[in-house]
Amino acid sequence: MQEQLKVALIQADLVWENPKSNRENFTHKIKGINTDVDLVILPEMFSSGFTMNAPKVSESMTGETVMWMKQMAAYKNVAIVGSLVIAEENKFYNRLLFVEPSGQVTHYNKRHTFTLVGEQKVYTAGTNKIVVNFKGWKICPLICYDLRFPVWSRNTEDYDVLIYVANWPKPRVAAWNALLKARAIENMAYCIGVNRVGVDGVNSLYTGHSSVYDVLGEEISNIKPNTEQIEIVTLEKRHISAYRNKFKFLNDRDSFTF
Repeated sequence: MQEQLKVALIQADLVWENPKSNRENFTHKIKGINTDVDLVILPEMFSSGFTMNAPKVSESMTGETVMWMKQMAAYKNVAIVGSLVIAEENKFYNRLLFVEPSGQVTHYNKRHTFTLVGEQKVYTAGTNKIVVNFKGWKICPLICYDLRFPVWSRNTEDYDVLIYVANWPKPRVAAWNALLKARAIENMAYCIGVNRVGVDGVNSLYTGHSSVYDVLGEEISNIKPNTEQIEIVTLEKRHISAYRNKFKFLNDRDSFTF
């Protein structure tokens, strides 16, 4: 088990519906990380922006972006996580991939599709929550709108880290800030949110506000809004165990299955 987990959050602008340009941008950013990290987190739909034009940008699980993630993970000896549009069996998914340096890939399909813009009409919702065991850390990765649903995010697996990759727009960024903090507190886990910046192809504005909260809901990152930035944060197992042993709030969880 690794006592510390060093995480790089990449808050970036995205080129609308242009996977090649986005891969090039993230290649430059990832290769520019000049310190050892264990995990790199990219935004939701990092290869295209949050588009409903799935046929234009979708790829297969053996497509260029998945292969790129594997190559970058191996090159930098890190795990890389982010979501992209995947086509599979005549369906489209907003699919998060957790790609390890070994090439192992674990995926999660977004459970809560964003009905406000009709995401459910284009993308098939997922049904399974995942927890990835990486270097002795139990990591639960979710996507954007999932943040609003605490039952789905509930820490029934004793995970250590909760991750949300997102394209969360400026008008509702106050909710983003509040809910990330709440998910950390109620689940007694580190909670990480990685959001994009810039303006997308349908004129939605994104201001970032990517952040990391500890198990007490204290922000331990310092990412400026409205800027492309890479922030490296060190998570510590002893922080989790110390406060879970002291307060034992998770022992009082409601017992249910979902």
